[in-house]
Amino acid sequence: MTFSHNKNLTRIGIYLPFLILVLLSCQSEAPKEAMKPIFATAPNDDSLKLPEGFDAVVVVDTLGRGRHLTIRDNGDIYVHLRSATAEGNSIVALRDTSGDGKADVTGNFAPFAGTGIEIYNNHLYFATRSRIYRTSLGNDLVPSGPIDTIAILEGGDGGHSEKTFTFDGSGNMYVNVGSLSNACEEPLRTAASRGPDPCIELEKRGGIWKFDAKTPMQVQTMEMRYATGIRNAVAINWDPASNRLYALQHGRDDLHRYWPDRFTEEQNVEIPAEEFLQVNQGDDFGWPYCYYDPQQKQKFLNPEYGGDGKSIGRCESAKLPLVGFPGHWAPNDVIFYQGSMFPEKYRHGAFIAFHGSWNRLGHDQGGFKIMFVPMKDGQVIGDYEVFADGFTGLNTVKAPGEAKYRPCGLAEGPDGSLYILDSVKGRLWRIVHAPAA
Repeated sequence: MTFSHNKNLTRIGIYLPFLILVLLSCQSEAPKEAMKPIFATAPNDDSLKLPEGFDAVVVVDTLGRGRHLTIRDNGDIYVHLRSATAEGNSIVALRDTSGDGKADVTGNFAPFAGTGIEIYNNHLYFATRSRIYRTSLGNDLVPSGPIDTIAILEGGDGGHSEKTFTFDGSGNMYVNVGSLSNACEEPLRTAASRGPDPCIELEKRGGIWKFDAKTPMQVQTMEMRYATGIRNAVAINWDPASNRLYALQHGRDDLHRYWPDRFTEEQNVEIPAEEFLQVNQGDDFGWPYCYYDPQQKQKFLNPEYGGDGKSIGRCESAKLPLVGFPGHWAPNDVIFYQGSMFPEKYRHGAFIAFHGSWNRLGHDQGGFKIMFVPMKDGQVIGDYEVFADGFTGLNTVKAPGEAKYRPCGLAEGPDGSLYILDSVKGRLWRIVHAPAA
């Protein structure tokens, strides 16, 4: 027995150097595998104009009227449509099994057309104009479990009715409840209409409401109102880096058309701003009494409440935005970049999808692009810039219906790529960055 034991030790001694080399080789390869993106880099789709070093691939085309999307950690994509598929469903599930960045497995479910859709605690949440639902996610691409109602909301019967939402890290859900009107005017959308004071819409609309993320059948009440004075914030998101809530307000329309004696046609083109807001509990951003002029960086009284383009009045106390974008661009989604695929300048910054304007009278319409706002610790640290353009297929657009594509939804993939969803045909792009050799 002793002889056999020593013989085995001798054999181990002979092979030990080779074993060490194999182990060292495995250790050196592991980090490379860990850094590989889930999807392979895809060839460029040159219909988009992107910064140097970025490429795009069409993940899927012609889904329908795409609005928002969300992505699982395994790369599965869920797209919410504004109109139902041929099967009568409004959520499309996508999977790439080949690694080329394009979806080759699809499914659809849930006859609930709308805009907002998010994944939270392994559940898929999605909204109609009056309710937010959720269903559990399992191993299958298409969930098959029950669909529960989480929140019952006001404002599903007209006006700005899309119920977008987001979650913090503590089990709370924040929901945009947009206004019925342009500026609380009576009668609606009529020249020289006056606004009631106080605006009774603010009791149920024109703000952000806070709900528990998992309790079923919650009914919206005044006590749940988190912030007010926000006309319509289709773009809403929680920034995990700064642990704060952000939203972008659609500014009011028709300053010149309804009040030509107080505002010029040229003013109507650029004001009021589309406002990038940092939202805390109890904040009041001034709607419908106030609008924000991005050139003067000041909030002024709306004409429905006696304003003439110069009067500030009660708007002195309304909370100001972080950024005022040009008027009528229609911000419809915002995400805060958390990945490492893109260069460092993009880390924790905000990507914003502008759906494109209609209210610039006979002038060229604006928006129809993805903008980037550099941020650090939740604060803006530089000027905004164009990240992706070329969606319309035209040099100038006189009406939104002329645009070939209109960016509406954004999501970050698990590998740090950026997804952009179009609302005209339902094209979905994936944007990747390839470092210089």
